[in-house]
Amino acid sequence: MSLPAFDERPPRVLIVDDEDDILALLAYNFKREGFEVELARDGVEALEKAARWQPDVIILDIMMPNMDGIEVCRRIRRDARLRTTPILMLTARTEEEDQIQGLEIGADMYVGKPVSVPVLLSQTRALLRGARRYETPPDLLRIHDLEIDRDRYLVYREGPEGRETVRLPRKEFELLYFLAAHPGKVFTRQELLDEVWGRDVYVVDRTVDVHIRKIREKLGSHYIETVKGVGYKFRE
Repeated sequence: MSLPAFDERPPRVLIVDDEDDILALLAYNFKREGFEVELARDGVEALEKAARWQPDVIILDIMMPNMDGIEVCRRIRRDARLRTTPILMLTARTEEEDQIQGLEIGADMYVGKPVSVPVLLSQTRALLRGARRYETPPDLLRIHDLEIDRDRYLVYREGPEGRETVRLPRKEFELLYFLAAHPGKVFTRQELLDEVWGRDVYVVDRTVDVHIRKIREKLGSHYIETVKGVGYKFRE
């Protein structure tokens, strides 16, 4: 399967895990599939390499020494240079609340351990395709008091004290942009998952609810309406 082109170079993946056998397994397979690969064995090293190398996607284990994956994800989302980098959490912790916590701080997807290399490769490609879908020439969407800049991944809002800039993690931004581009149209959770996350990506319906809630916390609850028993729509 072909990979998305990134400025005429192979896509870069940063793999973060404290288990050497997993790092070796994934490095071998990702390189064989045409990726450039960088490895990190703990959270501190992951942050240093992410800032220096600017990967196109990050595969991040949760349980690690020095700094766990949740904190690494949180700090990455605070870094303007990495704010929109797709993050796939790799973990043996499959409890729903752990996954919700990761999604709330900006992770894009979960894959459980033990690792299935074909599944991980497929999910990583899907994240890259989603990222490329929004890396287009400047595209500005103006609706209500919002200005949504798809080129810069920024949302501007006019308020009583002037123009405010709101920064959203990648999936929150993509979800907002998609809904705002179709005002008044009701989408089911599955339709939103298909359009924003991709049809070949498995994520649970609640993922949409988490992202909608985070958008509302940052922008206000009046832009996106819940249609009971159906899904969501952006206010006309």
